[in-house]
Amino acid sequence: MPRVALAVAVLAIYVYGLVDVIRTDRHLTRGFSKTTWIIMVALLPLIGAALWFLIGRPRASAVAQPVYQRHPTAPDDDPDFLRNLEQRRRKAEAERLRKLRDDVAKKNQADGGPHRTGATGSAGTTGTGSTGTGSTGAAPGTGSGSSGAGGPAAGEPGPRKPGAAGEANAEGNPEAK
Repeated sequence: MPRVALAVAVLAIYVYGLVDVIRTDRHLTRGFSKTTWIIMVALLPLIGAALWFLIGRPRASAVAQPVYQRHPTAPDDDPDFLRNLEQRRRKAEAERLRKLRDDVAKKNQADGGPHRTGATGSAGTTGTGSTGTGSTGAAPGTGSGSSGAGGPAAGEPGPRKPGAAGEANAEGNPEAK
């Protein structure tokens, strides 16, 4: 009977040690790697299990520390990359806008000043200001009654309205009066 009890005790220590090695986190093993401990406990049942409990098993106060990678795996998960990407995009957009303003300014200088609009050229001027492009003066066709303001002269017909006098509308159907 004592022989059976001794065999059961050795078997229990062996199985418990092997299961304990397998369930332990690989970052918490002491002395050797987890693979080495599994091989030692499997090949040397009583001695391997005893060494595991004395040397290799993690202390009760040890807590598995999560292992962080230095950089996220994908670029879209990296906040530094996304911030840098946004800064580069804004810089490229600012550079593009600056070039457009420079091109407009060069074209205006080459043409002899800001462009004029209207039939006679006295209705207003269009040019670039400090805030971008804009127009000054009255729009063509909206004069104050004088014939040089870009509107129709006295006695001339004004602009035709769509659908007037039996014209077709956008769908091609004649308009009713």
